Parts: sequence; C-alpha cells; structure tokens
Amino acid sequence: MFTTPEEVIFRLKYKNEMKKGIDFIEQADAYVRGSMNEEERRLFEEYCKENPSEASKYREHVLLLEKLNEYQNRIDFRSKLESIQSKLETPKIHKLSGSTGIVKLWKNYGYSALIAASVALVIVFSTLWMSGFYSDVKDNSSKYSALKRDMNRIVNNVNAQNKVISNISSNSEKAVAPSTFGGTGFALTSNGYIATNYHVINGADSIYVQNTKGVSFKTEVVYIDPTYDIAILEIVDPTFKEPAPLPYTFKKTESDLGQDVYTIGFPREEAVYGRGYLSSTTGFGGDTIAYQVSIPVNPGNSGGPVLDDSGNVIGVINGKQKEADGAAFAIKTSYLLKSVDAISKDALNRKMQINKTNLLKGLSRTAQIKKIQDFVYIVKVY
Repeated sequence: MFTTPEEVIFRLKYKNEMKKGIDFIEQADAYVRGSMNEEERRLFEEYCKENPSEASKYREHVLLLEKLNEYQNRIDFRSKLESIQSKLETPKIHKLSGSTGIVKLWKNYGYSALIAASVALVIVFSTLWMSGFYSDVKDNSSKYSALKRDMNRIVNNVNAQNKVISNISSNSEKAVAPSTFGGTGFALTSNGYIATNYHVINGADSIYVQNTKGVSFKTEVVYIDPTYDIAILEIVDPTFKEPAPLPYTFKKTESDLGQDVYTIGFPREEAVYGRGYLSSTTGFGGDTIAYQVSIPVNPGNSGGPVLDDSGNVIGVINGKQKEADGAAFAIKTSYLLKSVDAISKDALNRKMQINKTNLLKGLSRTAQIKKIQDFVYIVKVY
C-alpha cells in the first residue's frame, strides 16, 4: 500500500499524532466537509477502524453537527415564515366557538408554535449534549463488564514458561514471557481456525492458544470485527495436529427465550463449565446483536461458546452486567458467521469450511462436554 519511505513516515507520524489526541475533531470536521485528499481520508478511516473508541467519538461529532444544522435550518425557515406572515393581514378573532375557533387558532399560530417547539427541543438536546448529559448516559456502560482477564505476572511466570518450553523444539525461538491477559476461544473448524472476542486480543503483540491438555500453539489474527467484538485466529504452529472432526454446529437462526444453554470457558487455568438459560433475546441496553443468558461468568470467559441442548453454538460470551448476578451477554452466532463470510480468501492459509454435521445431538450433557473440550482453548495474549 505504501511504496516509499516518505509515505511510511507520513503514515506513522499521522497515527502517532492521532493517538495523542491532536486535532482529532479538526480531522473529523475535515473528513465531514470533504476537504481531505484521498490519502488523508484513507488514513482517517483506517485510524477509526483500528480505534473503536475514536470511531464512536467521530459518530457522536457527526450527530452533533447534524443536530446543529437542523437547528440552523429551522431558524432560517422560521425567519422566512415570519417574513411572509408580516406581509399578510392577521384576522382578528372575536370569538372561539367550538372546533371552528380552534381551527382558526391553529391556522393563524399553529405552524409558528410547531416551529418554536421544535427549536426548543433542539436547544434542550444541544444543552444536554454540551453539559455532558450524554457522557453520563454512556457511563452506564460501567455497569457492563467486558470479560478481559488480567493475568498475575508473578504467580503465572514459572507455569507459563514451563508450558511454552515443553511445546517447542530445541531449534525453536526462545520462550515468550508470561501473558498479560487472556480469555477463551473455540474452534471454528478442525484445521486451526479459532473464534474469540476482539477485546481479548486487542493490542496484542503475539497470541497463543492452549488446549485442555496444557499444550500451547502460536496463532495469527486473520480477521477482526470491533463492531461485533469478534476476532478470528489461525493456528500457525507447526506442532499443531488436527483433532477429530468438529462435533458442534453453528445456529444461524434466533434461539428461543427460556432455552437451556451452557458454556465452557477459562476464568482460571482449567476449563470451567457453566449452565443456565437464555433470559433475553437482546443484550445489554437492548443490543440486538447479542443475547442475555443467565450463566455466571467471570473474567476469562470472554470468547467462550454458548451451546444449546442439541449441540449448536448459539453465541459467543463477551460480557456481563456488574450489578446483576448471572446476567451475561453473548454475541449471536449469526453475527459470528457474518464475520466469517467477510474474511478475504487471500487472508487464509488453508480452507475454512464451517461444520454442518452435528455429533452432539441426543447425547447427555456429560458426553457432549467430553467431545467439546478438545475444541475450546484458553487464549493467552502477550
């Protein structure tokens, strides 16, 4: 994409300045006005895509500009109406009798009153915006916890190093340092593609997945979707051997309220099973891309699969409500599959074929879990 050293330096300088918060609003204004050249627009779009919080700030800024423009348009329109009205004779109303008087009143003053009310509403919302009201509303997100797990560097130091060392040959690169945080991931295919949450791997220098037997494999990110909080990883470790065929399938349609569900995740260094039911067909704050499930989850469960009794993956755990015990949220599988469909074939080293054969249906829960365990991983980020 960048062919000269000057272009590379310009790109790095641009992103560094944006990360420091320099003139972000001015950049946003320039983008909206269309005063950027093609390269600047592409860099701004790339920066927003890589920084969801800044992208949110941009959308809020655009919304504010739209409201201000609407307000100005209403003022201009009102001025024109008043100018026209001043040129006309306003009939005197001596009597208001029944509906006739009301109709006359509306004809004489209704439109002006409507415009005044609209302007008042815009002013109120603008004032709320300027006073930080919407920031307070967004603070409600503090009630929602993304389940990223902070790893204890000192406690896990020896264990993490020993596990990595045990899985590399004498010719391999040196062992990596203990992970800083992590979560859960699960196989999309049996040949090494893993699904997890974007917030789990965001900012990572390197990512490993570790199976329930304690064996670790190096991975690379092949796709991210911050909007759906989805990340797709590919195991690139030469020691990886494909396990048995994938036992579960992925449900494309909506699941029913009250349906029994369960999950397997890594809130600690070993797999933990949790069961519950689908308590809402929307997520936090009515989010339609997620379910609410009544499964107790903890930091580290992020990225874990949610399955129904028939062995279909219906969602991906990605958060919980802090003030409600057992209120967790899971991105619907249909959005995970949309992310899979959006992956360019050029980004894949091997074929990605989503499984359509369910090997879990009709089995007991214990038997299902035994078959699933080999396909659920702890995600370790360095």
